Amino acid sequence: MEKNIRYEHIIEQLKPLLDKTEFPFSRMATTIALLHNKMDNFLWTGFYLLYREDLLVGPYQGQLACVQLKKNTGVCWSAINNKKTIIVPDVHNFEGHITCDSRTNSEIATPVYFRNGQVAGVLDIDSQINNNFDETDAIWLEKIAKLMYI
Repeated sequence: MEKNIRYEHIIEQLKPLLDKTEFPFSRMATTIALLHNKMDNFLWTGFYLLYREDLLVGPYQGQLACVQLKKNTGVCWSAINNKKTIIVPDVHNFEGHITCDSRTNSEIATPVYFRNGQVAGVLDIDSQINNNFDETDAIWLEKIAKLMYI
């Protein structure tokens, strides 16, 4: 199925589920379960959330995650610090990449914002396939990230 159509279907499924609660962790857990199981080659799918000065793992699916990401290092911090989605076709060529699972070859991280516009964390997805993510993923994941805090 074409990627755009698949994401469209995910959002159609997601909206009525998210309408049942305003609680962000429930919204995140539901979103992750749907994304992880409906998209091809998503090895790890989850959120990293800012807590005080730290970036800590939130709801996710996949192998055991890094609990805390070293400050200002890696793809997730890059997305937060630049306030934009970061697509990494080959994580082995990304300076400062944090390896939580050695099978990861590409990654995308999209900032997630609180209602007040402050960065809450990132939606982070790893793939075992090089070049798995593109601008289509960025556009749709940004739409999905906006659904987390209402």
